[in-house]
Amino acid sequence: MEFAQDWPWLHREAFGGMSAASVLLAVAAAMGTYLLLTLLLRWAQRRARRHDEGVGKPGASGLLAQLLAGTSHLLIVLAAVLVGLGLLDLPQRWHGRVGQLWFLAVAVQIGLWGSRAIGVAVQRYRQHHGSTSAGQAGASATLMSWGLRTVLWVTVLLAILSNLGVNITAFVASLGVGGVAVALAVQNILGDLFASMAIAVDKPFEVGDFIVVNGVAGTVQKVGVKTTRIKALSGEQVVMGNTDLLKQTINNYRLMRERRIVFTFSIAQATPVDKVGQVSAVVAEVVKAIPKVRFDRAHFKAFGASSLDYEVVYIVQDPDFNLYMDIQQRINLQLLERLRTLDVQLAVPVSRLQFNGPPADVPPAGALAQAGAQAGPAQA
Repeated sequence: MEFAQDWPWLHREAFGGMSAASVLLAVAAAMGTYLLLTLLLRWAQRRARRHDEGVGKPGASGLLAQLLAGTSHLLIVLAAVLVGLGLLDLPQRWHGRVGQLWFLAVAVQIGLWGSRAIGVAVQRYRQHHGSTSAGQAGASATLMSWGLRTVLWVTVLLAILSNLGVNITAFVASLGVGGVAVALAVQNILGDLFASMAIAVDKPFEVGDFIVVNGVAGTVQKVGVKTTRIKALSGEQVVMGNTDLLKQTINNYRLMRERRIVFTFSIAQATPVDKVGQVSAVVAEVVKAIPKVRFDRAHFKAFGASSLDYEVVYIVQDPDFNLYMDIQQRINLQLLERLRTLDVQLAVPVSRLQFNGPPADVPPAGALAQAGAQAGPAQA
């Protein structure tokens, strides 16, 4: 009572019928709310950073700290003002406005946090996958970031418009029809675009990998939004659409650490049986004596039409194709020399032609000619 008598102006009506005391209380509440939210935000950020540093590697705490860093101070101010306005005896029509402003602030802040989360996810994607193919990872990350943020903010905008009382049904229907029309018009481009994103995420190959696809063998030079460029072994650049590329079976030799080789040779069928059995042992000795080669097997496999066929399997412990060819040449030369030492001949294709003689009751052609000559003078 004494306080009210000493400060009578606090209870006078002002500011649209509200007393000065209620206005001061609202301002104090707004300032206190802003200070409290700011302190809580800083405390949460410091706590998350310390926890992330204690773990020693990026985790959920680091992600939370980065998301909190995307909090807008203007929206904190707006939230504090709305808290103060909630303490005032506002006219009825203003209560709905305050509720709409609350929804606007929360929706925009959720959008900012979501956009921040997308940025963090894209950044981590580039760090994990961009070391070997920076161009490919950068392009795909940009596409994913743009697409996800577009969907996010369109959703936020539609939610705000719906809260403000705008009928968005027709708008959403128009967007759907327009999206279908655009998709039909650029379906090939969109197909290659999504194929590029699939290549970036699934990674069937990366820039610098040696691949074989649809009869084309070469090194991947660039994975673009629509096409992939391959430098073929013959020297030219082959450009393939991403959609068509993913429809093919792709042989990727990047992870190849060793090469399994299967080759065959044949010897003459007239080779003695004891020497036939020695050939497999000779092949094993030849292959085992070569560095970076692991012998697997050598067998007399089958009887050919005019040969005895052998199959040999060995593993080159290096993916280099030129090294494999050098080893195969060395094996062929040494095997040829050892077979000559054993007096074993390689098989030569033989073609046999069989001629059938005349039937037994048909006289030879010479006898027919002699009989005709004898019949001639007798008739004369």
